[in-house]
Amino acid sequence: VGSEMCIRDSVMTYILKQLSPGDGHDIYDMLQRIPADENGFINGAHGMDYPAFQAWLLKSDRSAKQTELEDGRRVPSTIFWLYVDGRPVGIGKLRHFLTDALRESGGHIGCAIAPEERGKRYGTVLLRALLDRAREMGINRALVTIRPENAASLKMALKNGGVIERSTPEHHYVTLDTSW
Repeated sequence: VGSEMCIRDSVMTYILKQLSPGDGHDIYDMLQRIPADENGFINGAHGMDYPAFQAWLLKSDRSAKQTELEDGRRVPSTIFWLYVDGRPVGIGKLRHFLTDALRESGGHIGCAIAPEERGKRYGTVLLRALLDRAREMGINRALVTIRPENAASLKMALKNGGVIERSTPEHHYVTLDTSW
């Protein structure tokens, strides 16, 4: 799995970049605009000062290289940034595998788009790119859990071939074939 992927559609070119410990102020600034809890997507860097953000990048980079549970409970994950016209517009997290708890709340993939960039199809593009990465990691069917009030994320998952497997008052459980 390379650290950068180019995505083209009939209108634009997007770049998906894997988190790097050297990521800078453009990423930091974007993460400060995305709320700490964005419809269930946890932005762990929101509200950090810049030195804490740099430490968070190192910790996140280490997580991407893990193969087993961290601290006996946290699943390794890889973080990606979606770039449009040379600027970051979104973040995606891809968990390498799931625990029983993550099958109930969390799933394989989570993503968020900066508030000023929403409504431009970036979330749909980001999810498709994360599904491609999941396939490269050997994940054939990815699970996303979506809160019922988050209509935009549900629409994005369904546009990417997602199937609602079940729904509860807390979540829709959507599976996506990564080879779609």
